[in-house]
This record gives sequence, structure tokens and C-alpha cells, in this order.
Amino acid sequence: MQAVFPIVLFGSIALFVVLGVLSMFTRNNLYDQIGQGGLTLGDDRSAGYGASGLDGPHALDGAEREPGSRSEREDEIRQMLQARSDRLVRRGERPLDLDAELAKLGEAEGLAGGLGGAGAHSHDSGLALEVRQLVVARNERRRRQGQPALDVESEVERTLTELGPS
Repeated sequence: MQAVFPIVLFGSIALFVVLGVLSMFTRNNLYDQIGQGGLTLGDDRSAGYGASGLDGPHALDGAEREPGSRSEREDEIRQMLQARSDRLVRRGERPLDLDAELAKLGEAEGLAGGLGGAGAHSHDSGLALEVRQLVVARNERRRRQGQPALDVESEVERTLTELGPS
């Protein structure tokens, strides 16, 4: 029985080496196939996945939406707000008003109602959002120090005006 063990051991190792070499030469390069699924943004996306890059229940209806389109962003934000509202309900708190929250975020990001003053329109919405976050953080710090809070909208406009046109 002990004489058979080295034969089985070396025989299986030899078999696996032969199978590895065969698979290396007969199969396509697996690393070339990484990222070619339906969830990537590459050029190979539409090959074999329909016109929109997706088939089946995830296919887009009629008009295709570009990856960063406004309606897609609003849908994703609405889903995140719905998830937050569901978590609040599970904790026993009041659910969020999704439309009001979306409008509030829309004003901050330029989705629904623009960005607020004239100075904000001449800048990128991402910059305006960062300035808004900076002003909100500054207000929190002022409240902790016992100072009065600043008006967020006027401070955002003032800061964007100081930055000059984009």
C-alpha cells in the first residue's frame, strides 16, 4: 500500500501539469475577457448584449439614456432616498418626504431647481455643491462656538463670486 502512494502522488501531479499546459494553449486568454460583462462601460459592451448593452428585464425602454443623464441620476437619488426612508421607518421614525428631499438635493446639486443665485449658475454644479458643503460645515463650527449661523445661500453665492467665473 505504501508503494502505491508515491506513484499516485506523482501521477496526479503529472496529470495536472499536462492538463494545465493543454488548457493554456487551447483556451482563449481569460484576462482578455475580464470586464466584458453587461455592467461595464467599455466599447465591447454592445457586442452580444443588444443595442443598449443589456437584454431582458434590464433593457432600456425606447430611448437610451446616456450613463450620466439627468433622469438616471434622479432615479438613483430617489432610490437612495427611499432606502433612507425605509431605514428610518424600521427604526420607528417618521418616513421622509421623497419629493421634498429630492427638491432640496436638486437645489444643492442643480438637478431640479437650479443652484440658486446668479453667481452659482456660472460655475460647475460640483463646485457649487462643494462650496455649499463647506458653508454648512462652517455653520456647524460657528454654532459649536456659540456664534450665529450664516445664511447658506448668500454665503455660497459670495464664495462663488470670490472665486470668479469658471
